Amino acid sequence: MLCYTVGTEVRVLIGYARVSTAEQRLDRQLDALSEAGCERVFEDVSSGAKTERPGLDRMLESLREGDVVVITKLSRLGRSLKHLVELVERFRAQGIGFRSLTEGFDTTTAGGRLVFSIMGAMAEFERELIVERTRSGLAAARARGRVGGRKPVMTPRTVRMAAALMADRSNTVGEIAEELGVSRRTLYRYVRPNGALTKKGAQLTTQQS
Repeated sequence: MLCYTVGTEVRVLIGYARVSTAEQRLDRQLDALSEAGCERVFEDVSSGAKTERPGLDRMLESLREGDVVVITKLSRLGRSLKHLVELVERFRAQGIGFRSLTEGFDTTTAGGRLVFSIMGAMAEFERELIVERTRSGLAAARARGRVGGRKPVMTPRTVRMAAALMADRSNTVGEIAEELGVSRRTLYRYVRPNGALTKKGAQLTTQQS
């Protein structure tokens, strides 16, 4: 069994590798993870924003306290900064470490934990800015008594705004749809009630981000 030691504690290294398309190869990531000492490596072939990642799901189910998740780059793990921070926070709560080989992050160290606490604050700041801007738009629209017409499609920007607002739950779905200029039915095609992107929403933000 391949392990690495933090003080007197022995940790098992678990790797995760991902490429965005079937045309890309995992070889370099797998070689780097093997060289880093990973005992097992889970793999996915999917875009960064795609919600379905069977390899990641299997890894999350298999992790045990004391394990360390290792990736080659931060972009290989999270769909977004918010998702990345959520995963690392989940690891922390379960007593699981996290390392990124390229960026040199290691949450088993005090310095690594500090970096991710800063990243978490940045993700929350970004979300609050989106929500604040859209709330202002909702308030202005209500003040004007706007009913308005509907736009047939959503853009990457409105999808991200909708996701932040749906997750926040401060406004009704009807108000969010009204401000964004779409019907509730259209809104639900791109964003789920909990703020997660649907497959269509993830595809739109990936293709045009």
